[in-house]
Amino acid sequence: MKILIVEDQHDIAANIWDFLERRGHEVDHAADGETGLIQALRIAFDVIVLDLGLPRLDGLDLCRQLREAGRGTPVLMLTARDTLDDKIRGFHEGADDYMVKPFELKELEARIRALHRRGAPSPLVPLVTGPLELDVQAMVASRGGSRIALTRSQSSILELLMKRSPGVVTHDLLIRAVAGNRGGDAASLHTHMYDLRNLVDKPFDTPLIRTVHAIGYRLVPPE
Repeated sequence: MKILIVEDQHDIAANIWDFLERRGHEVDHAADGETGLIQALRIAFDVIVLDLGLPRLDGLDLCRQLREAGRGTPVLMLTARDTLDDKIRGFHEGADDYMVKPFELKELEARIRALHRRGAPSPLVPLVTGPLELDVQAMVASRGGSRIALTRSQSSILELLMKRSPGVVTHDLLIRAVAGNRGGDAASLHTHMYDLRNLVDKPFDTPLIRTVHAIGYRLVPPE
């Protein structure tokens, strides 16, 4: 299976990663909630192992936004909180299973396998926001009957803007969408945004991408 671990405690993440990899699984890791959400939206994982207490975006918010985006990837939530109310809240936000720390790695894998048997990730379907459509896998947008081929960076930016529309997406989150954990900077982001606007907005009467000064960008469909 292809498994995403979203866990900010390095030792716990490393133990889970090593164990699952030895068992033949393909494993990826994010150390904060925002990065985890980006990876979960961009890649079709079989199961997500999600810590509840995360920096930048907590596990409950991540899970809720994942479900709001239409992704059905099974989520196994990890937490030190063991009250019934905490578990109910986790299930309410879209978690499929719940394990309280500390736990046995063999049981964790058994639950991951059970979740995978119960349901596979939802297929990636084209995103639609107003007159704009995006095929994430093909990295092709369309507007007004025009087909717009995108680079991987442009597609990643547009995907995030469409999923958060009409909300504001910060510069930092957009930079991570493009560069991941490799860094990135505002100057590169502005270049990507300039090129993307030339493709998506310039040929048309109504611009969709709006600048939010000193914060980020938002995509607003016409009323």
